[in-house]
Amino acid sequence: SWRGCLLRRAAGAAEETASDVRPRAGWVPLRCTSLLQEVVYLVSQGADPDEIGLMNIDEQLPVLEYPQPGLDIIKELTSPRLIKSHLPYRFLPSDLHNGDSKVIYMARNPKDLVVSYYQFHRSLRTMSYRGTFQEFCRRFMNDKLGYGSWFEHVQEFWEHRMDSNVLFLKYEDMHRDLVTMVEQLARFLGVSCDKTQLEALTEHCHQLVDQCCNAEALPVGRGRVGLWKDIFTVSMNEKFDLVYKQKMGKCDLTFDFYL
Repeated sequence: SWRGCLLRRAAGAAEETASDVRPRAGWVPLRCTSLLQEVVYLVSQGADPDEIGLMNIDEQLPVLEYPQPGLDIIKELTSPRLIKSHLPYRFLPSDLHNGDSKVIYMARNPKDLVVSYYQFHRSLRTMSYRGTFQEFCRRFMNDKLGYGSWFEHVQEFWEHRMDSNVLFLKYEDMHRDLVTMVEQLARFLGVSCDKTQLEALTEHCHQLVDQCCNAEALPVGRGRVGLWKDIFTVSMNEKFDLVYKQKMGKCDLTFDFYL
C-alpha cells in the first residue's frame, strides 16, 4: 500500500541519517509536535518565546522523513541537534535503539488528537481534507491515516518508556503541571539551571502554551484539553470508547480526557 511505501521510504531515510547519529542529539518522534517542539527548543537553547515566534521553527527542528529541508541540512546541523519525526519506534535509526541519542515522545489523549489532526488536514493547502469529521474519525479508528495505527504507535513507545534514553511525556501533563515537565526536560537534556532560571523558563513555556491554546489564534483552539467535547456526538464517543478498549485494553497507559 502507499502507506507502507511511505513508511519504508522514510525508514530508509532514517537509516541513512543513522550513520550520523550523535550522542546527545535530541529526537522528538511524536504525533503531537507543534507545541512540544517549541518548548523543547526553548528549554534546550534558552530562547525567548518572542524570538521563537519570529523564526521558522521547522528549520531549527527539521522533520526527518520530509523532503525539505532534507537530510543534507540535518547532517549539517551542529550538535546537539534537535530532529523531529513521526515515525514508529521500530522505524527510527537503529542506533537510537541502542541509546546513542535521546528520544522525547509526547502522547496526547486520542480524542483531542483526532480532532486536532482533522483540523490540521483541513488546513493543508496542497492536500486539504474535504471529508466530514465523522469519516475522518472512522479512518483514525480503523488505522487508515498516514503513519499507520496511532494505537500501535503509542503503545510501542510506551513499552520503551523506561529506556534510559527515552522520555515519555503526556500532553495533558503540560497543562496540569508545566513546572514539573520543564524540570523533566531540563534534566533529561542535561540543561543545568538554578531556581531563578527554572522559573524564567517555566514562565516562557507558559506563554507558548497560552498562545497554542488561544482560540483566537487557531480556528478551534487546537491546543486545548477537552477539545473533543465540542465535536464528538454521543454515538461517536461510544464507538470510539469501544474501539479504544479493544485496541488498548492490554496496555496500562492511561490518558486524561478532561482537566
